[in-house]
Amino acid sequence: MPERRRRRGSRSVRWRVTLLAAVAVAVVLVVAGAVLVVVQRRVLTDQLDETLVADADRIVASMDGGSEPDLRVSADDDAVAEVVPADAPAGTATVVRTTAGRRVVSRPFELDGRQLVVHVSAPLDDVDESVRALLVTLAVLVPTATALLAATVWMLVGRTLRPVEQIRAEVAGIGLGELGRRVPVPPGQDEIARLAGTMNEMLARLDASNRQQQRFVADASHELRTPLARMRTEIEVAQRADAGGPEVLASVLEEIGGLQRLTDDLLVLARSDAGVPSGDRRPVDLDDVVLEEARAVDPRGRAVDTRQVSAAQVVGEREQLRRVVANLLDNAVVHADNTVTLSLTESDGSVVLTVTDDGAGIPIDDQDQVFERFGRLDEARTADRGGTGLGLAITRDLVERHGGTITVDAEYHSGARFVVTLPSSADGR
Repeated sequence: MPERRRRRGSRSVRWRVTLLAAVAVAVVLVVAGAVLVVVQRRVLTDQLDETLVADADRIVASMDGGSEPDLRVSADDDAVAEVVPADAPAGTATVVRTTAGRRVVSRPFELDGRQLVVHVSAPLDDVDESVRALLVTLAVLVPTATALLAATVWMLVGRTLRPVEQIRAEVAGIGLGELGRRVPVPPGQDEIARLAGTMNEMLARLDASNRQQQRFVADASHELRTPLARMRTEIEVAQRADAGGPEVLASVLEEIGGLQRLTDDLLVLARSDAGVPSGDRRPVDLDDVVLEEARAVDPRGRAVDTRQVSAAQVVGEREQLRRVVANLLDNAVVHADNTVTLSLTESDGSVVLTVTDDGAGIPIDDQDQVFERFGRLDEARTADRGGTGLGLAITRDLVERHGGTITVDAEYHSGARFVVTLPSSADGR
């Protein structure tokens, strides 16, 4: 257990940030120290060279007029000077070099027709001692500064990440039945506060999705239980009475058809919730789809008016668009008193489809609820009239997947009017 905790600690953000900061600072200090050592050696050596050159010039000047050379050297106690004949004719350039740990300045000059050279040299001991002292200082200062910085970074990062650890611990303790809990949000508007806010928003979405799923499962179970119970009752009654075979079979067949429609609707919604991608999207003549569905629908004695359907093209999956039109048309036929009117227009990069019935209409307060799954309103729009309670929810989902919107026209009071707006194919979508 301690070994596992140690391995987990070595992989923590706090440990990695501290290590990287310490390494970076150590590298910077070492490079800066090396540069400082080189500069110090160069400065001290240049200063020594200047002193030796000045002593050489003074010695040459002291020999003017045939006087004896003044061989005193101010550069160092161990510095020496000498004047010797030149081995070969030389110019007036002064030569500076290092020989056997000493700095040597050679100053050629001419005196009474003779070529002479004054050599002035001094040991580099003082320069070396100064550099060694600097190296010792840096050898102590660099590790100390690195350690102090690492400790400071460790504390600061730990303090900075403490709210993150609190968020992590809170999220780790949230179970499936506790999605109503929220993580603590630290004060301020920094990245951690925004992270906590985003986490709470995600938990809220998960909570809403979980509640919706639970409600959906409960509603679906209820919807499936009702036709199954009716089918079983009818079959049991037929068995006991030993009669009514064709009528029972016809009723059971009708119930099976309803179950099949409900199952298909549940499958569509399940695929949508799972994020299953739709098929290839191509240009679709929506007016052809609308007219085909108008001819295929069972009008149930209502008139279906398609005179206001004009040419319009969208980009999408034809089968999904067909289902949108079919669901709206079936819903309108079920709830219309006499007439269902279809309208399709295209303008300003949008295609607008309206489906209108002259039935009881939808109260304004309930116009958003009709798009909920298994939504139930008043007696005028119930499942007893042939619907599954999922058609409009599926329609809204398919419309939104095509980049469109669907609403109930709140200003229409002679029935219900559904308005679908989709981007046209000319809009490039």
